[in-house]
Amino acid sequence: MRNRLRLLVVGDKTRFIHLKQFVQELEKIGIESKLIYDIEFIDKFFQMNIKKKIERDRNFKKILKEFDPDAVLLDRISKVGKKVIEQNIPLLILLRGNYWEESSWAKKTIYKSRIKRLAATKNKELFDLCLRKSSLILPISKYLENEVKKRYPEKNIELFPADGRVPEEWYSITGQKLKHPCVGLLQGLNIWGKSKELLTLKNVLKELPQVTFYLAGDGIYRDQIIPELQNFKNFVWLGNLEYPNEIKEFFTEIDVYVLLSGLEGLGQTIIEASLMKKPIIATNVGGIKDLIQDGKTGFLIQSGDESKLIKKILFLLENDSKAEIMGENACLYIKKNFSWSKVALDFSRIMTKHSDLFITKKRNNNL
Repeated sequence: MRNRLRLLVVGDKTRFIHLKQFVQELEKIGIESKLIYDIEFIDKFFQMNIKKKIERDRNFKKILKEFDPDAVLLDRISKVGKKVIEQNIPLLILLRGNYWEESSWAKKTIYKSRIKRLAATKNKELFDLCLRKSSLILPISKYLENEVKKRYPEKNIELFPADGRVPEEWYSITGQKLKHPCVGLLQGLNIWGKSKELLTLKNVLKELPQVTFYLAGDGIYRDQIIPELQNFKNFVWLGNLEYPNEIKEFFTEIDVYVLLSGLEGLGQTIIEASLMKKPIIATNVGGIKDLIQDGKTGFLIQSGDESKLIKKILFLLENDSKAEIMGENACLYIKKNFSWSKVALDFSRIMTKHSDLFITKKRNNNL
């Protein structure tokens, strides 16, 4: 009989670099962990290859048999969740975003064809199944905690800010040469409800011709955003930057970091900009307020408030010492609350609180 908790972590490839660090910290505190890539074990809707499906099912069952996890943690909801439920293994869902709003936006913008609408319906059914059948739901912000409690009040729900970083890895790297004074923005363009907030910049660019604005990031809505902003000479689109080194170069060079988003589960770029000691201005939406202490570690503004955004940018550019203090405060706050070592300890405490879930699983398997 083993005493250590054994956890299988299933994640998206784009987050593997972070999930590896999470798993390493879990190992240090006695939680035996294994990390796998979800897409290796699932098929896309309406693109099913029976032979490959059988092979993927067999491979996943082999991992479950060999590793014998006490629980499976999904970093994003996928068909793997359904397979875990079928095997009667405790399923933990890491809730990173507001799926309900994001899917609503997608239906209005990109889910136009019959096939895409059918896929959206199937995704909704899968999402609901995984949440209903999960043993524990782990929203990463207070905002998402409230959203999931409204929809699944009967479930075990624990706030778990799981976007950690290794603070020592976020240091200055010279390389990019930007025109100063400058403002940096870094975000994807794949969710309309988030991306459309960038259009707030149009009047800001007009009112601050002496400031250059650099946007890094790309996505399916680039054609609705980028051409609108490129009408201004003080706007530069950098496209996608290599992670993490080019991102560090970007943060090293910019004077002020701005996140203009219509919705954020938490805000990973704020965590990284803070560790790079940059003064930050962000829209007060979603889980962003969990990362920024307004007036101390950054400034929060309301969506669409161009006037306040302009004032805060000018304040930070004209008050170097205060901007530096704000950057230092932000770095200290993130180090204290969002290092992977702390995230792992928080997870361990949650697992201890809900240890009965895993005891039940072991008893059932021994019957």
